[in-house]
Formats: sequence, C-alpha cells, structure tokens
Amino acid sequence: MLAELSAAPRLIDCLRKQTFKDIDIYVCVNQPDDWWENDEMQPLCNENAMLLQWLKEQTDITIHIIDKSSRGKGWDNKKKGVGWARKVLFDKIIEDKADTELIVSLDADTEFSDNYLQSVLTKMNTNSQAMALAVPYYHKLTSNNRQNQTLLRYETYMRYYMLQMLQIHNPYAFTALGSAMVFPLQAYKKVGGITPMQAGEDFYLMQKFAKTGTIAIHNTECVYPSGRISLRVPFGTGPAVNKDIENQDSSYPFYPSNIFKLIEETFSCFPKLYTQNLPTPMTSFLENQLKTTDLWQPMRKNYKKIELFVKACVERVDGLRILQFLKQEYSKYNQTSSEGNLIEYCTNNKIDIDPEFSFLTSDIETLDSLRNKLFEKENALRLQHDDNILCK
Repeated sequence: MLAELSAAPRLIDCLRKQTFKDIDIYVCVNQPDDWWENDEMQPLCNENAMLLQWLKEQTDITIHIIDKSSRGKGWDNKKKGVGWARKVLFDKIIEDKADTELIVSLDADTEFSDNYLQSVLTKMNTNSQAMALAVPYYHKLTSNNRQNQTLLRYETYMRYYMLQMLQIHNPYAFTALGSAMVFPLQAYKKVGGITPMQAGEDFYLMQKFAKTGTIAIHNTECVYPSGRISLRVPFGTGPAVNKDIENQDSSYPFYPSNIFKLIEETFSCFPKLYTQNLPTPMTSFLENQLKTTDLWQPMRKNYKKIELFVKACVERVDGLRILQFLKQEYSKYNQTSSEGNLIEYCTNNKIDIDPEFSFLTSDIETLDSLRNKLFEKENALRLQHDDNILCK
C-alpha cells in the first residue's frame, strides 16, 4: 500500500466479513526512502505513517505488516514500486506458510463479496491441477462521467482482447490483474516467483504459470477494482483512465479479428512443424524478433517427443510475442479508428450494438451496457474454458 489511508479500511472491512475466517493478512506499506527529504512528497510520507499506525490498531484480525515506508526502511533507487512490494510480500508468506497454502493477491482499492475467499478456495480445491486462478473482474464506476468514459473504454478493450483470445483457444487467454490473482505457494515456487517491475509484474507472473501448467479463469465471485486515475505505474488501468478518450485508440486498439485468426493458424501448425518446415502467418515476425531464420530445427533437436516440442513452441510464442505481433500487423491497417473492429465483432457474435456506435458520443449508460454484454459473454467462455481444460 502507498498512501492508501482512505482505501485500506474498506479492504480490511471486506476481509473481516468473509465467511471463510482462517486467513492471515499481509500488507506492505511502501515508498522510496528519499521521499522523506522531498517536501513535495511529505504528505504521502505522513499518510503512510498514519496508515501504519491504523493497521497496528486493527487487533481483531491478524495483519502482518511489512514496513517499507518509515524513515530508513523505504526503497532505494533501484528497488521500488508495486513489483517489489508484491515480491517482498510473497517472499514473506513463503517464509511463514506451508506450500499448500493459497496466496490471494489484492490491491488496497479492491472490493469483493463476503464469500469471495471461500469461492476461490473451493475453485482451487476442486481444480487442484491448476497452477493459478485469474479471477474475473469488474471495475467500479465513479461519480465522474469523464473518468467513467475512459474507464469503460479501457475495460471494453480488455474484454474484447480476452474474448478474441478465448475464441481462438489460446493458452495465454487470461487477464492479469494484481488484485485478481490466486495461486498456491508451491506453484509460485515452481515458476521461480515474481519478477519485480515498475508495472506488468502481474502479467509476467501469470504468463509463467501459463507456460508451466494451466490457469483457471472462471470463478463464481469476481473482484471489483477501483477505476481511479493513478500515475504510480507507467501502464495499466490507472494511466489508461487518465488518457483522453481520443487518445485511447492509439494505445488500446480493437485489433481486427483477422489478426487473431493468424495467431490461431500459427498455433495449429506447431504439431506439423515437428517433422517439417512449414510457413506460418507468424514466421517472418518470429524470425525478426528472434534474429534467426532457423526457428524450428534447434527445437527439434532439444525436444525428442512431439508433445514436448509443441509445448516449447507455445512457450516461445507467448503472450508478449502475441501482443507484439498484433501491434505489428495492426500497423498495416487504416488506423483512423478501431471502433469498426469492435462493431464487427459484436455484430458477428450477436452482441447488440448500434452500427454507428462511438465512445466519443455515447452516454455512460450505453457504454456500461456494452461492458456488461461483453462481461456476460466473457464469463460464459471462461466457464467453458475451465470445463474443457481443467476437467480433462
């Protein structure tokens, strides 16, 4: 937590109300240590000090406090930010708890139902082969219409991307949010833990789980992250909400469905590539990215069984490579606006949308209605995914 004195009571209250009671709460209050010498940052330093004191006063619930904010205890210039906070927390939990325990990762501004912890415990117990659970999410709207507009634009982009990945049955079909990750300690250890970054550490951790095993993506309960503006990280929900609606299309476009089909076709070629060289829609891209024209023969030498070869191919063409490919291919299209791709997708999938739909001119009710329709379709496909993958 960083300057979360207003959010922390709601989070702790959500945890107090859980039907599942056998929990330990770990909180890292953090900031760079040199903020104490910066007059502009003094209000945040003081708020963190008050937050630490408030947490210590909550004696009716078990809270393990990691102080990375008091003078002399904060981050140095090299190690700082949310990635390091998560790493410090997870490493401390590993010291204290057994491998079978679950880590339920949350952010300070996240809310959830009274049955949330029981629901994720039941999910993971029922699907013990899953490395992790990427919990469904639903951002809370605010009292600010401009902020709601940009939030709904961003969430629509996230759901559109997820739906496309689910419909091509891609193993990297997950949405990584730090406030919506659940995993056993043993799985966390197996993938080598989290790589601390200024942002995106949640994505890379979930990608490690996807490469090592299977990620569950459906749950009976979801989390409700805040849709607030935040500039603490270089990318993610907070910075996206801060962008003007006119500028979101360049950063978060609705990629044409045709490009996702190219990805699907490439993945379908992996078994055939074990015995022969075949051109794939991503071959040229991968050769440029990996600086080689011999993509497959070295892998054939290293992996003597077809299933191991295919797994290695999936690991190579991972979620990051997929996003890079999407951006490259999209650059070849007319990029005046990508809303047409969203409209086409909704029309083809029988999701009601005005043919003249626009994020700029639609009211909040219309945008929220579209978000809800996409959420319902995504949730159905998440359930179908888990039924098909986890029950094999």
